[in-house]
Amino acid sequence: MNTKPKPPPAAATGATASNEPNYRINPEVEAKIDDWIKQNSKSWKYIQTMPRDRLERTVALNEVRQIDRRQRVESGLMQEINNDPTRKQAYDILTQDMSQEQREDFILKVEREKWRTQQRSQDQTQSRKEAVRV
Repeated sequence: MNTKPKPPPAAATGATASNEPNYRINPEVEAKIDDWIKQNSKSWKYIQTMPRDRLERTVALNEVRQIDRRQRVESGLMQEINNDPTRKQAYDILTQDMSQEQREDFILKVEREKWRTQQRSQDQTQSRKEAVRV
């Protein structure tokens, strides 16, 4: 019995002979991109004329900005927790056996989940209010 999975044909995956990566295609994302291109044809033409090196550096800059934004949010959240003695004490009890890095990761994970739950609750409340108005 052969334990190796049989690779799909190159035509089916879109991969070429040089083993380029196979990128997933999400129709919803593609539609959003197409809409943006239609609405911003000047910007799209500018992007298409950018030299590859400049385009790559622009993508890298966007990644750096995203990381910076996340770090600012996380440090603000940790400062908010440290300024609330009750909340800080609760997290200290929950994380007493963890290293400092694990503690911070755990706190941020709990806070993100709490935020998501609140957002879902607000979204549901908002949709109920809209349904009642109609």
